[in-house]
Amino acid sequence: MAPTTTVAEQLTVEQLRDDVEQLARRCLCDPVTELFGPLLEAQERVFAKLETDPRPEHSEQLHLLAALVSAALARANHDLGRGHQAMTLARMAFECADNIGHHPLRAWIRGLQSQLAYWADRPQEAAAFADCGVALAGEHTGSVASWLACAQARALARLGAAEPARLALVRAEDLRERHERDELDAIGGLFVFPPPRQHYYAADVYGCLDGMGERSVHEATRALALYAASPPELRSFADEAGARCVLALAQVRAGQPGAARDTLRPVLALDLPRRVTEVMGGVNRVAAALRDPRVAADPDARDLREQVEWFGQRPASALAS
Repeated sequence: MAPTTTVAEQLTVEQLRDDVEQLARRCLCDPVTELFGPLLEAQERVFAKLETDPRPEHSEQLHLLAALVSAALARANHDLGRGHQAMTLARMAFECADNIGHHPLRAWIRGLQSQLAYWADRPQEAAAFADCGVALAGEHTGSVASWLACAQARALARLGAAEPARLALVRAEDLRERHERDELDAIGGLFVFPPPRQHYYAADVYGCLDGMGERSVHEATRALALYAASPPELRSFADEAGARCVLALAQVRAGQPGAARDTLRPVLALDLPRRVTEVMGGVNRVAAALRDPRVAADPDARDLREQVEWFGQRPASALAS
């Protein structure tokens, strides 16, 4: 009987891993409203197994799954505008990864915390989290390393540190060239940092720096071209929308609100469950630029401003209230 029990318990752990990895992949493309319940259920199952399974050979695997699912759930809360809950879950994920000394995942979670702080308009905190992640990653060359360098660059650009931000992007490009696929890349979905997203981050960085509008347009256009060439299951709707928002912002600043309207059309067509925190944040930045006196009177600018203001009244977070 004992061997049968052991096999059954091993199958349970394997099933949990399959479920968690599947959810991580779905996080790119599926609306958060379809993911939230399954993520909560998966987290409950993993922690229940941790409490009831004393076998040492399962402990490391279960702590890894607990970190992964808690991180994914943190991202889902972030998408719904629940910043405090998201950061709490990210800390929980970090503790689980720390318990097994999983340095790449610990570094990845610091990147997640940097992302949460960045979209909460706390760039100093975002930079600090990214710095911690870089230190944890060390010489690791999975895609998380490029993500952390890009996270540093975005936070530094928001703080007005132009040259350090540029150097961080150069470091991200170097890390991309030396990239070696790791366990997180193999999981994919939420836990991989692909080239299109790296170009989107670069566009965002240059969009924050004076005199770099053309470079921002170039990077955003490159990101969108790469997303368009990607298979549907690898196209993050939030990051693709983010790249469109950065491009539209550059177009508005260049006095081209008509072009910005065309760029934003797919974003403004997103259904309510996909109007997540980062999408709304990007659209709101365009809305602020449209109020600039240099373009505010333009008919195209007025038309687009009306569209984005209407869009901004109905975020995904309204579904969680």
